[in-house]
Amino acid sequence: MAGRIPSTFIDELLSRIDIVEVIEARVPLKKAGRDHQACCPFHDERTPSFTVSPTKQFYHCFGCGAHGSAIKFLMEYDRLEFVDAVEELARRAGLSVPYEGGTQQRTDHSDDYALLAAATGWFESQLRASTVAQAYFEQRGVSAELRERFRLGYAPEGWDGLKRAIGDNEARVRGLLRHGLLIEGGRSGSYDRFRDRVMFPIMDRRGRPIAFGGRVLGGDDGPKYMNSPETPLFHKGRELFGLWQARQAQGKLARLLVVEGYMDVIALHQHGLEQAVATLGTATTREHAELLFRNAPDVYFCFDGDRAGRQAAWRAVESVLPRMTDGRQAWFVFLPDGEDPDSLVRKEGAAGFEQRLAQATPLSSFFFSELGQDVQLGSLDGKARLAERARPLLAQLPDGVFRDLMLEALTELTGSTRAPPPVNPGTTRAATRRRTPSTRRSLVREAIALLLQRPVLAAGITGPVTFGDLDRPGVPLLVELLERCRARPETTTAMLLEHFAERPELDALQRLAVAEPPGDPATWEAVFNHAIARLGVMHEDQRLAQLQALLAAGQLDAAGKDELRGLHLRKAQRRLQDIPGH
Repeated sequence: MAGRIPSTFIDELLSRIDIVEVIEARVPLKKAGRDHQACCPFHDERTPSFTVSPTKQFYHCFGCGAHGSAIKFLMEYDRLEFVDAVEELARRAGLSVPYEGGTQQRTDHSDDYALLAAATGWFESQLRASTVAQAYFEQRGVSAELRERFRLGYAPEGWDGLKRAIGDNEARVRGLLRHGLLIEGGRSGSYDRFRDRVMFPIMDRRGRPIAFGGRVLGGDDGPKYMNSPETPLFHKGRELFGLWQARQAQGKLARLLVVEGYMDVIALHQHGLEQAVATLGTATTREHAELLFRNAPDVYFCFDGDRAGRQAAWRAVESVLPRMTDGRQAWFVFLPDGEDPDSLVRKEGAAGFEQRLAQATPLSSFFFSELGQDVQLGSLDGKARLAERARPLLAQLPDGVFRDLMLEALTELTGSTRAPPPVNPGTTRAATRRRTPSTRRSLVREAIALLLQRPVLAAGITGPVTFGDLDRPGVPLLVELLERCRARPETTTAMLLEHFAERPELDALQRLAVAEPPGDPATWEAVFNHAIARLGVMHEDQRLAQLQALLAAGQLDAAGKDELRGLHLRKAQRRLQDIPGH
């Protein structure tokens, strides 16, 4: 098992990385005062609400609530795992990632990527050498340029072509087995999975091959289409064939067209519809839905018009509902019997396919028509049945205008005005607005909030922190933050939050980090110092009360009496200096 990345390295990494540079390489930013702004890359909007703070090294969207450090941004935008995001930033900073008590086996997939790239290159070379495989693509109208863009290939007949070509040592054979390119068994111990098939490499968000699909050319050796099995790099419920190519063709995608087959994607790209992607032999998952909407505000699902196609469309509805924030739209295109996007676009051309997209069914219409198929809306019983079917599904919609309109539509159809609760009541933007600062912050909360804004404030606290055992909520957290900031003067907001990434305090800390307090840095420093001083006074008063209780019980020794006299003296001095104690 891999070792854990030390938190000290995370701090070091974030201190060397500029979040503005990381994000600006992916999202155009504009200077706005001390910060930078952009339209949020995680939801569709026309007015910028996405802010990047070079001081805090932190990003936040006031529209959808996305926020975090440079590590979190890469995880969300590039869809990387935590350790992969750290590795990516470390490469950028010229650092090597250390691992505590283990090796880098968990995350160092460089050999795997190299092996899959080598396999892709070999399949490409075999396509160039096979007139039969080339003829297949030519008959389907796939140009040489498009074959190159998708890195299409061919796995020749035979049981060990790939194995002999790149499985030249035991480690590589194990890698080919791990990624499903070889199957264990046979006289030689393993054999090629893909044989006499044209090959479609599946790329990750960075354009690296992570798996393959293969279509049989000749005999009856297995199913018509075959995909790589699930591997450490490939999870079919999270990947979309053609997304890398769509993003390369168009920097910012206005829409995505979701189809079912590899050749459907390639045919649409061939005809200039370069926003086509495909799920990989599986129904649309929630991970697919999130990935689709993070890349485009409008998503068109293209399915057969038969019963199976409508069932697939309904599964897509169930997956996208929880992701339908305002500004996102989902549409459904049902194709004529016997047609698929490949055959249809070759028959009708791009203009004909665009016409079908223009006549697509919006999610709202499909939703109510499917739920109401066997319902008699002329009766009270039928209206009640539709309402009961719709409510739990509409409850999954995020808070916003679209949810309100869907509930209004349900009311118009059924007369029912009872609305389902939101999925996460209390976390919606409306609820957040209702909660904002109606109550005065406690001293501890105020000190934590200011420290998150400016960790350098901790440097102004000289001497030991004396209020560590003060009986007030949040004191241990404040003390921990103070000690961390004093130990590392270069600490930023992002570094503090990353330290708490796997702890329950993270959500509260993120909310405090986002809400900038009133005033300027000089005011913050004065308020912070005053809060720390008052907490020290409160601790003395707490100790004084404890000693007085022991004295009253006859349990206070001589040292305790000396301490009690000292506390009474300091309290009297504070009164003379007009320093409030509470």
